[in-house]
Amino acid sequence: MVAAILLSALAMSAIVGVRYLLASGGFALATRIRQPGLYQGLERQMRREIGWSLASALIYGVPAGVVAWGWQERGWTRIYSDVGDFPLWWLPLSVLLCLAAHDTWFYWTHRWMHRPRLFRIAHAVHHASRPPTAWAAMSFHPWEALTGAVVIPALVFLIPIHVGALGCVLTIMTIMGVSNHMGWEMFPRWMVRGPMGGWLITATHHQRHHDQYNCNYGLYFRVWDRVCGTDKGLGDFRGVEDFRELGEFKKVDA
Repeated sequence: MVAAILLSALAMSAIVGVRYLLASGGFALATRIRQPGLYQGLERQMRREIGWSLASALIYGVPAGVVAWGWQERGWTRIYSDVGDFPLWWLPLSVLLCLAAHDTWFYWTHRWMHRPRLFRIAHAVHHASRPPTAWAAMSFHPWEALTGAVVIPALVFLIPIHVGALGCVLTIMTIMGVSNHMGWEMFPRWMVRGPMGGWLITATHHQRHHDQYNCNYGLYFRVWDRVCGTDKGLGDFRGVEDFRELGEFKKVDA
């Protein structure tokens, strides 16, 4: 049993790592095509981002692998494979509930990570990407990676979700995580600057977090930022030299 769990954890770590390489690599390629020269001079930083991200993939895979084994072998979790087990309207609702719960967890743990001591210990690794690139989505210190690794495995014990809907959640998580860091906005202006953009987080919104540090903590939605007064609107995309001129990391309270 222990060997099977270890194999499952290693397999999930490999899957998370490959998913990261494909997603970040794809967006990095899109950046090279759409924004040529944007990452020029950041080669060393990107190698560091890839290293931290692959270490995070190993950490993310462990709880995911344990839960996957438990689901298959012991019937753990509330994941279901027969679409008829719940009404069809539950499919999109379960996705939304998972995203909302994940966003809540992310907002508060992310804001917590910006406490000065925790920032220095862990979160500074992520903000060492100046400016962030498409490779920075999972560039976390192991302590921070642990806070992100447990949330989706925990949610499948609480929220009934079809295996396909869970795949949708993971796809959205991956795309949002990568695209929000790639240094340019892929969504159209009418969406970002319109009513939809007032509630959804895109690269333009998250860029302000990397500029100012003490705002815009959310992952998918701007709800918690708005409720807690930490939403400071949309940012501007800076070049490499702009970030270098900022000097040492800012140390801010949440």
